[in-house]
Amino acid sequence: MAADPLTAAVSDRICKHMNDDHAGAVLAYARHYGGCTEAKEARLLAVEPQAMRLEVDGAPVEVPFDHALSDSEDAHRTLVAMLRSLPGNP
Repeated sequence: MAADPLTAAVSDRICKHMNDDHAGAVLAYARHYGGCTEAKEARLLAVEPQAMRLEVDGAPVEVPFDHALSDSEDAHRTLVAMLRSLPGNP
């Protein structure tokens, strides 16, 4: 199955999935990568080639990626790798 280009519609799909099914991961991104160590809630607003945009406790936070994402599959691999590299994850 071919990966989709990282369009606004694909970003919206990723955000809905992450917010609905992986809210803990979104909060972990905010706390670790966004530097919001005391964050209580976080929502993923957009996944763009250079960064993810979050709303953390009502404030905008941007978390840059270590490379420019090429497509939806790259976004998936990158988000999973970021989560796995958090302290305490295998």
